[in-house]
Amino acid sequence: MGFLTVLKKMKQKEKEMRILMLGLDNAGKTTILKRFNGEKIDTISPTLGFNIKTLEHRGYTLNIWDVGGQKSIRSYWRNYFECTDGLIWVVDSADRHRLEDCRVELHQLLQEERLSGATLLVFANKLDLPGALSAEELRDV
Repeated sequence: MGFLTVLKKMKQKEKEMRILMLGLDNAGKTTILKRFNGEKIDTISPTLGFNIKTLEHRGYTLNIWDVGGQKSIRSYWRNYFECTDGLIWVVDSADRHRLEDCRVELHQLLQEERLSGATLLVFANKLDLPGALSAEELRDV
């Protein structure tokens, strides 16, 4: 079942959804968001705060919040949890050195009460890079 399908079942009456996109720095959150929106990805710099993009899809309005993932910013993530319908957790599949940090951060998020009703999508990014873990290997981590 797709991420949007799950969200639609949860929010059948509402046509607007809030999606929070999180992950460690350099995981590719902003690039993914720009690609979703059909924007160029020639020049992307680290997100020091947040980006918001509104996408229209099949009669639904998706407000996607892309929040920076630097260690110094992660403590502010909780400021974005309220009214979140879906969480997209972006993982850099080629960054083997930080997979444990990635796992720890995700598990901390899953303990957050304000995210308890949100649908989770783990987005395995950069699978095309040499040395990247497969989706199955990431799932095991």
